[in-house]
Formats: sequence, C-alpha cells, structure tokens
Amino acid sequence: MIDFYLSAGSGVSPYLQLVQQVRQNLRLGLLSEGDQLPTVKEVVSKLAINPNTVLKAYRELEREGLVAPRPGVGTFVTRTSGPNLLETHQELRESLREWLLQATRSGLEPDDIEALYQTTFRATIT
Repeated sequence: MIDFYLSAGSGVSPYLQLVQQVRQNLRLGLLSEGDQLPTVKEVVSKLAINPNTVLKAYRELEREGLVAPRPGVGTFVTRTSGPNLLETHQELRESLREWLLQATRSGLEPDDIEALYQTTFRATIT
C-alpha cells in the first residue's frame, strides 16, 4: 500500500501531491492493478488534511482511469502506467542511488538535493 506524504515547501497543492505520488508509484511498479489505496479516513488521519482534498485526488485518479472506487470497500488501482521502471532500469537506479549518497555525504540537505536535481533535470530535458 502507498504511504502518502506531503511536502509543505513544494508549492504543489496537497491534492496534486497525492495524485503525483500515485502516478509515480504506478510508473515504478510499486502499485499494481488490484492494489487498494488507503481509505480517505486513513489519509486524513495520517496527514491531517481535509477529507475533500483526498476525495479530489481520488476523483482525479478515477477520471484518468487509474483507480476505481468500490462503495463500502475502498479505492483500487485499475491499471498501471507502463513497464516496471524499477526492474527495467536497475543500473540507472543504482547509479542514482550512488549520486544521492554522494550528495548527502557532501553535506547537502534533502531540499538542496531536490533543488539541484530539479534544476539539472529541467536544463537537460527541456
């Protein structure tokens, strides 16, 4: 089951952070068809957010065809979004892990590492 978290300094709305985390977990193969998402009550309890925020995120995922609600039971993944990137790109993942360890050892904080990655990613990909 996915373990949601919120990043207050990200500038991304909480509902969209939840949507992005589900999409990312699907891409990485961490969520599979038939897996259940946490209930709205569980997410609200863990993250201390409004239930409507969670419902909005789940509705967006449903609109995209990624999940489907089962009344009285919960919300379940209905399809994945491509190959399991964790399996198909293991070498790249190991290289990235080494880079992250090196960045941490050099004294960078998690927010610094994320900022460095994001700016480098945007400059390289776009």
